[in-house]
Amino acid sequence: MRPGRNRGWLLRLVIAFSFAQGAVSMARPAVSYRALALGADERAVGVIAGVYALLPLFAAVPLGRRTDHGRCAPLLPAGVVLISGGCALSGLVDSLWAMAIWSGVMGLGHLSFVIGAQSLVARQSAPHEQDRNFGHFTIGASLGQLVGPIAAGALIGGHDMAGTSALALLVAGAGAAVAFTSLWRIEDRRTTPTSRTGQGDRVPVHRILRARGVPAGILISLSVLSATDVLTAYLPVVGEERGIAPSVIGLLLSLRAAATIACRLVLTPLLRLVGRTLLLTVTCLLAALLCAGIALPVPVGALALILAALGFCLGVGQPLSMTTVVQAAPEGARSTALALRLTGNRLGQVAAPATAGLIAGIAGVAAPFVMLGGLLLLSAGVALRSPARPAEEDTASAGRRPSPHPTAQRKSDA
Repeated sequence: MRPGRNRGWLLRLVIAFSFAQGAVSMARPAVSYRALALGADERAVGVIAGVYALLPLFAAVPLGRRTDHGRCAPLLPAGVVLISGGCALSGLVDSLWAMAIWSGVMGLGHLSFVIGAQSLVARQSAPHEQDRNFGHFTIGASLGQLVGPIAAGALIGGHDMAGTSALALLVAGAGAAVAFTSLWRIEDRRTTPTSRTGQGDRVPVHRILRARGVPAGILISLSVLSATDVLTAYLPVVGEERGIAPSVIGLLLSLRAAATIACRLVLTPLLRLVGRTLLLTVTCLLAALLCAGIALPVPVGALALILAALGFCLGVGQPLSMTTVVQAAPEGARSTALALRLTGNRLGQVAAPATAGLIAGIAGVAAPFVMLGGLLLLSAGVALRSPARPAEEDTASAGRRPSPHPTAQRKSDA
């Protein structure tokens, strides 16, 4: 089998990612509601949301290094175990610090799964298939983000908010475990490097970060994920302030995810119509305006329209930033480059909720969305200046990449 020809592995990866992401998307608002029920204020909610990204922040690059010179598949079941355990134990503990710790374990599991899965897509896709396959892969995340908040909203509510949110976290842990059913023999061993590269032969991190297109891809991804993350963690707080029921908040978050799925289903024709650079620039700019619009005291119907449009715009950044980073990275360091992108994401997930909590405590719970608007506006400017085809430009510029190994050559021939 040549990489990219048989996409049965991609379908099974999307299914597994849907369950893993669904569990996380169900657990994140449940953690916020449970923390509020246990007496947390807006700042404490922000800290707990930030710890979710803190443990993964230190693990991303080592995991990427390992994946560059070994198999991707072992990270997937390991990630599922950590996600499932982190969700369930977050619902069993009764202290805020313990919730923060298990939230971090859940984040580490999510990072492990995503590094393995993204590396698998990059390795088993031909270059001309990467935009499409990354787009299809991220549909799994959007499906999880669609179902997770609805399930959380259906379970959480009533007078016993602490008990119902704990139940939602236990259900999320069980849902994550279902991902195991799609992971059997998902990696084609013919795409795995046959030997490990020595420590001295590894591409230095500074060289990866200097590759044209990599910093832009990291910043765009950071901005988009920070917007999604703060939205998931803080829309429940906005709902509490404006008197919107948890079930309605769950539907609003799922509407945003449904719009993201719609965007990714039409991503290929959109790319043909306007090109990668213009599409990234316009969607980041519109997302900035829409994020700022959430801060306005609009009725629920208008908020639903804002979130639907925002979900569509945010759907572009993640898959295209993956392709941008993969194509710009030096040969033999693509998993590490993807891990650096995820490190940027986790930096955003640490800083954005913590900053959002600080801003919310000072200026109100809607103010963090104005902050996100500014970050997305910066990303729109970076996207406008980034190359449309980093790999082609880098290859033409100085021939700085070494000759591809046989696996990469097979991908080029596919």
